[in-house]
Amino acid sequence: MDEIKNRVIEMANVFLEGKRTVREVAKIVGYSKSTVHHDLTTKLEDIDPDLYLQVKELLEYNKKIRHIRGGESTRLKYLMESQ
Repeated sequence: MDEIKNRVIEMANVFLEGKRTVREVAKIVGYSKSTVHHDLTTKLEDIDPDLYLQVKELLEYNKKIRHIRGGESTRLKYLMESQ
């Protein structure tokens, strides 16, 4: 159980340190995006409620701006292809 607890806290800290996305955290810690999201949204609340509130805030922010991030990514893709 301590191993899972440590994993979840590590993911939360990586997520918050760089204000990263779930996908970025998944690549860094070596778990799937689904595992990272599940750990941050369900398990973390029981382990550390204060840390969970910080993570929840960043998750909501990322969700709010994802359409902008996606549009920018597409713009850069086509910009690179045209060169």
